[in-house]
Amino acid sequence: MADPASFINWGLLALSPPGWGGVLLSGFVASIKIAVGGYAFGLALGIGGACGKLYGGPILRDLMECYTTIVRAVPELVLILLLYYAGTDALNHVLGLFGIGTVDIGGLAAGIFVIGIVQGAYSTEVLRGAIKAVPAGQIEAARAYGMSPFKVTTRITLPAMLPYAIPGLSNLWLIATKDTALLAVVGFSELTLMTRQAAGATKSYLLFFCAAGVLYLALTLVSDVFIRLIERRARRGFVEQS
Repeated sequence: MADPASFINWGLLALSPPGWGGVLLSGFVASIKIAVGGYAFGLALGIGGACGKLYGGPILRDLMECYTTIVRAVPELVLILLLYYAGTDALNHVLGLFGIGTVDIGGLAAGIFVIGIVQGAYSTEVLRGAIKAVPAGQIEAARAYGMSPFKVTTRITLPAMLPYAIPGLSNLWLIATKDTALLAVVGFSELTLMTRQAAGATKSYLLFFCAAGVLYLALTLVSDVFIRLIERRARRGFVEQS
């Protein structure tokens, strides 16, 4: 009986043509760039959203509530299509009102923006819950010592909330790495689109999609190592509450 592996042309994974390995790696790097940029942008939105929900006025809290509810309710693929196409048209329309010419937004910037908007809604809720989990007595004690609100936030609230926030934020990072695959529907050259092109050109669908799966798995495993290190450092001296 012939070895099944003999039917797989491993040479197609070579880094140089006629292999497609280099193309897959370039798509993989693009996916990582979008994931990092989108996650950072979403985290910034999440910090602002959490502060707005906890400390903002009624109007700001209502706006943040609408933002998180809509983004979490609408499927991510629909949001990506809406923000990618309608968002670009809306931006150019606003620029036209001010007499500014249209702009052609690059795929990387658009991808980071779209992923960031989605991530921001979930980050808002993760951070809001983590801040509320900080014992009120710690904050009251800091205020009693005469600390300013800024010092209370940077020296008490943020360090104390990290152990509660890191599990949720780490999950959001892994979700961001997988959400980059959805950008293939809008033609951005990330790993999934490159995999489809390579598989379509060579008809070696099993080989290339398994290779893409291995790359995503490798990214997850490496991320888990760094996440454990960050969580271990953040939980130093942290006592679990029964």
